Amino acid sequence: MRIKDILQIMETLAPLALQEKYDNSGIQVGDQNREATGALFCIDVTEDVIDEAISLKCNLIIAHHPIAFKSFKSLTGRNYVERCMIKAIKNDITLYAAHTNLDNASGGVNFKLAQMLRLDNVKILTPKKNALLKFITTVPHDHAANVRNAIFNAGAGHIGNYDSCSYNLNGEGTFKATEGADPHVGEIGELHFEPEVRIETVVPLIKKDEVIRALIAVHPYEEPVFDLYPIANEWGQAGSGITGVLPEPIPEQEFLYLLKDIFKLHHVNYSRLRGKDIREVAICGGSGAFLIGDAINYGADVLVTGEAKYNDFYDVEDKLLLATIGHYESEICTKELFYDVISKKYPNFVMHLSAFDSNPVNYL
Repeated sequence: MRIKDILQIMETLAPLALQEKYDNSGIQVGDQNREATGALFCIDVTEDVIDEAISLKCNLIIAHHPIAFKSFKSLTGRNYVERCMIKAIKNDITLYAAHTNLDNASGGVNFKLAQMLRLDNVKILTPKKNALLKFITTVPHDHAANVRNAIFNAGAGHIGNYDSCSYNLNGEGTFKATEGADPHVGEIGELHFEPEVRIETVVPLIKKDEVIRALIAVHPYEEPVFDLYPIANEWGQAGSGITGVLPEPIPEQEFLYLLKDIFKLHHVNYSRLRGKDIREVAICGGSGAFLIGDAINYGADVLVTGEAKYNDFYDVEDKLLLATIGHYESEICTKELFYDVISKKYPNFVMHLSAFDSNPVNYL
């Protein structure tokens, strides 16, 4: 099994196209075509983690945070980032990061946090915009089912908790095959009328190429006709933060103790208590204070995130409770997430959760 086979599983869950523009998810160092000897999962790549991978004979490290975030003009070992990269190269270790693409993915970091809090009715807080296309094609009646199945399997037609969604309209197509053509139906030089089905569906922008390839592979025509239109609909299957509902409303103080217990926290920072029960919960791992306005507009009782600025605790006023649990603490679940995703596909592959606590923040 090659390293790229393992990474393909990760990118099925969290396609790289979902990462934010400032990010650098994906392969940082290494050759994905090498045979995979084992994988080590961590939050941050440090020198201790590299040494751990060497001792465990793992030639793949999957981290949440990218080790290579800024551009390089040289690689001399002047800081821990460069030392890690040099050591990884010398020991043929591939470094891979799943960062904001995993944050934005359905089933990613925030969904894992919601699962830990046992939230119901979980959905994306701020769905991605300008991420959907209307896909339209026409096909002879006898081939419509094959075309629909092919494009659905490639990623078209998924809306919320429904898949295989399409609208179909019967009509009649015309064409005249010219010299050099090899028509599926009709004769060279003759105008042909063919009963066809017009299939309309929705396609995520990141799945466009896959859907087009799938269409061409099964469509009977030498020159399949298809149209793609950008649409204004939000894509509810990817985006920032999530919301969910607690099984029962609980007092604010009790909810804060619940956070402390579930995430094994040293402490929880929170804004002024409002004296109201908590039921609607918004969550964003890492630095999620940018979602305060969205959480308020949604009607959340609390926004749980990793970190926020001082003034953020003022800015929420009495509109919701803001609770921060630590950046590292809010994302430590990614190690288990990596393990769960890959072990479902390759249960016998050697995998380890890093034993090192790479949290750069210490508590007294």
